[in-house]
Amino acid sequence: MSVKIILLALETLLLFLFLVPLPVICSGNLLGIIVSVMLMLITANWTKFCGIISKIWGHGAGKFGLIFVSTLILAGIIYVGILSILMYKAQENRPEKANVIVVLGCQVKGERPSRMLRRRLDAAITAMNDNPDTLCIVSGGKGDDEKISEALAMKNYLLEKGMDSDRIIMEDKSTSTYENIQNSLKILDELGMSHDMTIVTDGFHQYRASLIAKAQGVENVTAYSAYTEPRYLFTYWVREWLGLTHFFMLGS
Repeated sequence: MSVKIILLALETLLLFLFLVPLPVICSGNLLGIIVSVMLMLITANWTKFCGIISKIWGHGAGKFGLIFVSTLILAGIIYVGILSILMYKAQENRPEKANVIVVLGCQVKGERPSRMLRRRLDAAITAMNDNPDTLCIVSGGKGDDEKISEALAMKNYLLEKGMDSDRIIMEDKSTSTYENIQNSLKILDELGMSHDMTIVTDGFHQYRASLIAKAQGVENVTAYSAYTEPRYLFTYWVREWLGLTHFFMLGS
């Protein structure tokens, strides 16, 4: 079997991994699809591609451009590699004892948590059981296509699963991760509690959530990470690289 066929097979598999989440589509699988298709086209037309590169290399400006682009690609690979290590470490950063548990909301369908949100709430239940004296803030406002706030849907779910209502505090104004943290900190201030928090969200999102929390003065951020279905993992992982890049550039 030739190297070309092996590469095409691997690139086809990569494309498949980004097509699997459809009809869900976001920046993560859009970028993945574009890169996969580009790699497949280059591999399928390798001789022609090498000829084009050779012609470009023959010119001074072209040589500089190729070195510049190659350096950018290498730097990008190193960058996303480092991000992935940090993301993995953040999702595994469980506390010895949680000060407060903050569950970040996501889509509600009607009055019920979406599948992704249920996964987060199941992780929150584990966190609450592991820390039986710890309060839990469920944080999320009401979207235009939602009948109730994410916070209320989350509270109802936790109550159905037998969690104590006295331990659950609703924060139902937030529309972003930044606001989730900001409004949760206001609640902690009202209660006279430390700002240390244990965040419950998807594992791929934990690192960015922790950076957002630390940017608002939270010194100790720990995590209980929700299970992410394998078919979505590549798409959301790549999307998170883009989200982190946006955060580093704009601070939000």
